[in-house]
Amino acid sequence: MPNVQSFSTLRARSYVFRLPLFTRLMVLAIVVLWLVGIQSAWDLRKWGALIPNEMNFFTAYRMNTFPLIHLNLLHALLNLLALTPLLERFESEYGTLTSAAMFFGPLTTIPAVVYVILERVIFRVNTPVMGASMWVFLLLSVEAMRTYKINPYFVIGTVQVPTWTTPLVMAFVTAALIPSTSFLGHLCGIGTGYLFGLGYLKFIAPPEKILRWIEGKLNLLRRLPHYVSVDQKTYGRFGVLPSSSSSASALFVGRSPKLQKAPPYISLLLIVVGVAWLFMLPLNDYSRRTYISENALLPGQVHTYFGGSDQNVLRAYRHEVGALENKTNTEINDKLEHMFRSMGLKVGRQNYTYTTSGNTVAGENVYAILQAPRGDATEAIVLIAAWRNVKGEFNRNGLAVALALTRYFKRWSLWSKDIILVVPPDSRAGTQAWVDAYHDSHDSRRVADLPIKSGALQGALALDYPQEERFEGVHIVYDGVNGQLPNLDLINSVTNIAGGQMGMGASIQHLFHHSDQYRDRLACMLRGMVNQGLGHAVGPHSSFIPYHVDAVTIQPVGQGWHDEMGLGRLVEGTFRSLNNLLEHLHQSFFFYLLMQKERFVSIGTYLPSAMLIAANFTITAIALWVKTGYAPEKPADTTTKDGKEDAKEKKEGIDAKTKVEQKKKPEETPVTVERELYLPLSLVTGCQFLGFVPLFVFNHAPASLLAPLFVVVTLLSLALPHALSFFLVTTYKPTHQQYQLITSFFLLLLGMFLSTLATLNFSLAFLVGLLATPLTFVRPFPQLPAARYAYSALLGLLNPGVVVLGAAAVATTSLLNGGSGLGVGPWEAVQKVLEEGAFGWSVWGMYTPLIFWCVWFPAWLVGSVVVLG
Repeated sequence: MPNVQSFSTLRARSYVFRLPLFTRLMVLAIVVLWLVGIQSAWDLRKWGALIPNEMNFFTAYRMNTFPLIHLNLLHALLNLLALTPLLERFESEYGTLTSAAMFFGPLTTIPAVVYVILERVIFRVNTPVMGASMWVFLLLSVEAMRTYKINPYFVIGTVQVPTWTTPLVMAFVTAALIPSTSFLGHLCGIGTGYLFGLGYLKFIAPPEKILRWIEGKLNLLRRLPHYVSVDQKTYGRFGVLPSSSSSASALFVGRSPKLQKAPPYISLLLIVVGVAWLFMLPLNDYSRRTYISENALLPGQVHTYFGGSDQNVLRAYRHEVGALENKTNTEINDKLEHMFRSMGLKVGRQNYTYTTSGNTVAGENVYAILQAPRGDATEAIVLIAAWRNVKGEFNRNGLAVALALTRYFKRWSLWSKDIILVVPPDSRAGTQAWVDAYHDSHDSRRVADLPIKSGALQGALALDYPQEERFEGVHIVYDGVNGQLPNLDLINSVTNIAGGQMGMGASIQHLFHHSDQYRDRLACMLRGMVNQGLGHAVGPHSSFIPYHVDAVTIQPVGQGWHDEMGLGRLVEGTFRSLNNLLEHLHQSFFFYLLMQKERFVSIGTYLPSAMLIAANFTITAIALWVKTGYAPEKPADTTTKDGKEDAKEKKEGIDAKTKVEQKKKPEETPVTVERELYLPLSLVTGCQFLGFVPLFVFNHAPASLLAPLFVVVTLLSLALPHALSFFLVTTYKPTHQQYQLITSFFLLLLGMFLSTLATLNFSLAFLVGLLATPLTFVRPFPQLPAARYAYSALLGLLNPGVVVLGAAAVATTSLLNGGSGLGVGPWEAVQKVLEEGAFGWSVWGMYTPLIFWCVWFPAWLVGSVVVLG
């Protein structure tokens, strides 16, 4: 946990006030230019950025201005934090005048010229660059070569790593974690730094005689405060890179008391930046407008003809569907099969039976295939109209529109893809059974095979229209199982056709009147993240997305002048666009966060938010691992019994007060020690496997026992850390090193799991990582009982059982249900959440319970044990 008392504001203030002149001017220039770049009247970034294709004699000034200009506040702040200590060290060693000449001369122009040549001649691209990160990597390379000459290797475990590789590793990590960074630009800076560090660029430095003459004539040392002259330069004050010698090895985390305190602060910084990064995404600078990537779609470019006499057909179907509302599933499917056959379609039926939480979910799907007159049955589009929607409401108008559209489509000869109409009895299990069987991924004991099939599914559209009155606009539901999303082009096409061609309003995430302001953008993004993090199916379309079949559900909402025929024309326009496809949707984004229907953030922009939070666990884990390999060793007492040492020191003129202080505080020399791994590994491994117990219990227990078992498991999980801690202390008496190893192991696992999960389900990784952030700072409090129990109480609030109760409370609000709520109390809400998790695990293949109980719960349990140690 960060020790706030160890941070000295006076020391930080002193460091800032001691910065030399050139470093101060560069920091000031970066800040001023960032402030100037805020205004919109003059595009400072376009004027000063290094743009390869725009370089000529008149724009050569860009080679010196691009390091001072930054994209935004975060970009400038990170570069300032990295550049200031490096530039201060360089200026202190070479002098102010030399630093100014070098950084407004060869050390900036050489990498800039190399970058422009590589971009224009070799790679033939035009990637603009700006920012001081090139200087940062150049200075790191200078330090790396200087360290390499003295100490060629530093040791990680038993592996010797060349010191000069440090900047390259940092460049790779930066390119992987931070989007829009120029890896090539960093390489150019690193190469120049290597050459300068090796001494091959000494000829570019100004001669010292000339510099002394200028300083003497202008009397710069007296006139300019904080000026560093050539004669004042100091070498070897401190190093910035690890090495293996006795002098440089003290810079390791395990051997340096100062660096031992740094990882918690770095972790805290990563958490703050990760959360702040997320809240910056709704801004215009980080999000962009949607667009159609697949030109073959041509949304809204065709005239739709669904109307006229088809309205009478739709009314007739609605009357027939309404007469079947209270019939059995078999009777309904018999009638629907008769309707399909009267249209001249091929008909198939499929039975399924799922058992979850002691309940049996059974039914029979019916579907029909309209063979394309101009196709060869190799591709198909799916239209879904479930008998009941996810809320259990009778989908009367949705099914009537689907039947009328199918009859209407039969008359057209323009279709190049088959059209499949699927009518499941419900929107949760029936659709999943059908799509599993279509792709031969079903369990034949629970789901029957499909008697007939068509070609590869290119897209799917589900209709959810239970209301009787006319509607104002459509609500597009797009979240899939496990947070997977359809291709953004499909959502853009539906939005384009609805708004541009049909005059309907389109909305997402139950924000029906989006103001396109920051607050609504943030609310839309957070609602999408909650749905994706939970990973459950929000509509009949959700089951298609894991099979890479792009699908959405369309829900008419509000009260307006649009009727069923308008919804039919919207479906017709969307199907005509999908019919134009020559290949599967692939050009647009599959990973994104929508701020509103026409604004999104791509994965390259939002992924660092979760990665930074995951990285904070890994950094602390590595620091603790290195720290456990060393222990302090006090030197032997140099005093003698007869007082000869005191007489000798007195004779040599050593101050008595200094001698007493040296005796009170002998210097501690770090030595390597063996790590005691058996107990830490056993504890972390045992707790990791212990998470499978609640996973099994909640996924297999009867529904009537879920709520009582939840209470029992929650109480046991709250008491288990105390019992484990008492057992460890009384039986094994863990050492401080073992507690550090326990913390290192579980944090390393947590960081690894969340980093991997972030690439699959960003929202779930971010939410779990955010809830687990207090685990980064856990440690025993042997001398502070109040702090121990206070921190244990904080972790108790983040107990997985308590979080489930909070999730149940959230599920009763408008966040997940568009303002309707579940209409039940907290106890019933807990049962519904647990039933949803068990149903998703058994039917949809939802892995949220696995992450919850086998990733987060073990980490929480071990962290609580460490705090109570």
